[in-house]
Amino acid sequence: QVQLVESGGGVVQPGGSLRLSCVTSTFTLSTYDIGWSRQAPGKEREVVSCINANNDKTYYTDSVKGRFTIARDSAKKTVYLQMNSLRPEDAGVYYCTADLRDCSEPDFWGQGTQVTVSS
Repeated sequence: QVQLVESGGGVVQPGGSLRLSCVTSTFTLSTYDIGWSRQAPGKEREVVSCINANNDKTYYTDSVKGRFTIARDSAKKTVYLQMNSLRPEDAGVYYCTADLRDCSEPDFWGQGTQVTVSS
């Protein structure tokens, strides 16, 4: 059973920063592509960022490029999403995902963590 636990969400003002963490203790993190997907009210769910199992490729959706950074710490079995210069449109529920192939249609999902960007 793959378990993913997110944390780090919260309320932040526009321009602020948050760091999301995704921790697993039930599988070998380094064998999976790990992603962050976002679900905002009234919008389709989208893949925000992804890091491959080899840790040598990353993906960012256009709207977060230059502001978000994904990183994996295999020793801690944790993947982070550093989010800077947050905008109201970044708000939503962020889900950590894992898949053996890619991040587009992941097999495993965390419970989600809420990010609110508001003044």
